[in-house]
Amino acid sequence: PAPAEAGRVPGPPDGGWGWVVVFGAFVSIGFAYAFPKGLAIFFREIQDFFGTSYSEIAWVSSIMLATTYGAGPISSILVNRYGSRPVVMFGGLLCGVGMISAAFCTSILQLYICVGFITGFGLALNLQPSVIIIGKYFLKRRPIANGLAMAGSPVMLCTLAPLNQFLFDNFGWRGSFLILGAILLNCCVAGALFRPIGPGTAQVKTKVIEEGKDALKGKITEDGPMENKTEEEGEKDCFEKVNQYLDFSLFKHRGFLIYLIGNVLMFLGFFAPIVFLAPYAKHTGIDEYSAAFLLSILAIVDMVARPATGIIANSRWVRPRIQYFFSFAIAFNGACHLLCPLASSYTGLIVYSSFFGLAFGMVCAMLFETLMDLVGAARFTSAVGLVTIAECCTILLGPPIGGILIDTFGDYKYMFIKCGAVMVLAGTFLFIMNYYNYRMLAKEEKERKAKEEDPKSVRTENEGKKNWNKDSIQDGPELEPLREKGEGLKKEMNGT
Repeated sequence: PAPAEAGRVPGPPDGGWGWVVVFGAFVSIGFAYAFPKGLAIFFREIQDFFGTSYSEIAWVSSIMLATTYGAGPISSILVNRYGSRPVVMFGGLLCGVGMISAAFCTSILQLYICVGFITGFGLALNLQPSVIIIGKYFLKRRPIANGLAMAGSPVMLCTLAPLNQFLFDNFGWRGSFLILGAILLNCCVAGALFRPIGPGTAQVKTKVIEEGKDALKGKITEDGPMENKTEEEGEKDCFEKVNQYLDFSLFKHRGFLIYLIGNVLMFLGFFAPIVFLAPYAKHTGIDEYSAAFLLSILAIVDMVARPATGIIANSRWVRPRIQYFFSFAIAFNGACHLLCPLASSYTGLIVYSSFFGLAFGMVCAMLFETLMDLVGAARFTSAVGLVTIAECCTILLGPPIGGILIDTFGDYKYMFIKCGAVMVLAGTFLFIMNYYNYRMLAKEEKERKAKEEDPKSVRTENEGKKNWNKDSIQDGPELEPLREKGEGLKKEMNGT
């Protein structure tokens, strides 16, 4: 490449091989989200086999989901270091090993380790890289691509729910786990489709930055003496190395903090209704296949809702204020759970499953799109890792708390009421705080324009140079480390 363009990352193609990548993400994300929910089919039988309570068996899905989210920073670091393709392939291998090992477990604790930790960690290595690589292949069509990829979850759930029931009837839960472990190895095939964009770009970029650093060091050394590195500078270098993989400055980002708090609260009631939907149906006297069919109904509606939500979110009316749409989807989800206890018959449960599938699909389709809308594509990898590690605590506690409520009161309705109230609260919080955030952003933008248009404002030569440097770096984020290093060296020179 030409020297002026040597460090630039190629733009997203918004198509082409990107649609093949969407298909691979469709498979990976589908297994990552649907597999923990589909295992609920086996809970009643595993509970009787080991003689455990509802809350104890619920820890299997909770540990798996919490590991999937809690390992987000590890997954982000591995993606930054090795790329999405090898990480997803290794994750698929871990998923297969975990489920095959679970088939030979003799205690509930061993199930926690094999299904919860090993398989959950494998699913984490499938989820984050699949979401991240879509942001590299798409920009204008990103909401649609995200909606199509996230539709993998309902498609997989619609397939796994009856398949798991069929496998259990014919092979038992141990034989079913063996077959499911083999099926999860298809994640390796999906990961092989994640072809990186511009494989030589990273090497060129690193070389240009290093050459720039050396040149800047030489120039400042000629202009004046430099002190030796102090202990504080060594600590700063260590922090900068960590910050290359996880951008902790996001915790100063107002929109990111609002998103983080709202989502942490939301996940306290997000997964428990799905985990207990089939056991609740069986508790009311509905047969096993009809109970499993409720998950299929939920998945079919969810399957349509996700791409449709992606198309709506990409429209010129919704995309500028997509955060409001996301807040409404969360509150709508909570309202469905609050009304669930009124569904006393199988027909009522079908209606609940349909509305729940619609609300669930709306939330999942915008879950990562709204985060990217707040922080931008450049910081999205770090943002996903930091968000998932914070969310894992409430994801871990959600289903067991629901199980405790069921064991305490002997009724499922309190679990649904708890989940609904928490999600309505989260949706209301996000709506109010996003309104505040939009107002503050508009106010800051207005003040910036007023300052620029004010004829009395006189810029000194140094201020002009500073603004020029800032504007020139905006188009080339790869020069950010060079700018930060230069500022540090200038401070050091002024100190002497």
